[in-house]
Amino acid sequence: MKLNLDTRIYIAGHRGMVGSAIWRKLEADGYTHLIGKTSAELDLRNQQAVQSFFEKEQPEVVIDAAARVGGILANNEYPYQFLMENMQIQNNLIDTAFKAGIDKFIFLGSSCIYPKLAPQPLKEEYLLTGPLEPTNEWYAVAKITGVKACEAIRKQFGKDYISLMPTNLYGPFDNFDLKTSHVLPAMIRKFHDAKVKSEETSVTEPVEVWGSGTPMREFLYVEDLAEAVVFALENEFQDNLYNVGTGEDLTIKELAELIQKIVGHTGEIIWDSSKPDGTPRKLMDVSKMTDAGWKAKTSLEEGIRRTYAWFLEHQGEFKEVKIK
Repeated sequence: MKLNLDTRIYIAGHRGMVGSAIWRKLEADGYTHLIGKTSAELDLRNQQAVQSFFEKEQPEVVIDAAARVGGILANNEYPYQFLMENMQIQNNLIDTAFKAGIDKFIFLGSSCIYPKLAPQPLKEEYLLTGPLEPTNEWYAVAKITGVKACEAIRKQFGKDYISLMPTNLYGPFDNFDLKTSHVLPAMIRKFHDAKVKSEETSVTEPVEVWGSGTPMREFLYVEDLAEAVVFALENEFQDNLYNVGTGEDLTIKELAELIQKIVGHTGEIIWDSSKPDGTPRKLMDVSKMTDAGWKAKTSLEEGIRRTYAWFLEHQGEFKEVKIK
């Protein structure tokens, strides 16, 4: 389908880090009929509520940026919620959109769908070729079912349902809750808190970080992802699954040192090697997106600087992430 600036576009999860970035990008590009509901207004786990919403709002395009997300700690402590709630959310959205006759659907997943020991960089065809990383397999299994549901609809009915798999994301409106956040925002919070405490006590405060620091990770600024989503909306892709990332990675130790420099913390970094490292390396092969015509443009240092500036401006407003 061809989009117009008044096309009714529903962004599920529009208040989250990813969804809000997509909303801002679409708004900046002149789209005038964006649809969003908070989780309090619409429980995406409730099939009947989702069906009623679609009947009332009649969206023409759906972007699924809604998910139960979190880092290693949260995935380990709440496996059932990470598996079941993500399947409920995406199944309700995908199935209802399909039954409502919607031709364009973008499903957002994660690089954790690929096997733990898959060859690097990760290619789309490596999906389901080996065991998953145990620390986030619950979330990964749910996301894999979403990818396959979109692929099945595309294969059987010819609809333009595609899945974008972003690498590790960060940016404005990230989750800085230390119990449930991912590694990059957690480090920003830890280094900032230690810096403030050091200034208050005149005693240099160390920062403890999980793991050995040796795993390698790739990070994508969320506003770059938003541009990739809009690019996918406005163009017809030939396949069902595309990796979205920078194609560059660094060690967790290098990440910690970069964040420490940006924040201005000068104390010791203590590595707790008793805690899990997760997957040894997760670098995305982004050649399919590059061939399609899109490429990330924000450097990691620039993205972290922007994110830390946002963090400083919004202290006291951070969302508290609770899992029931």
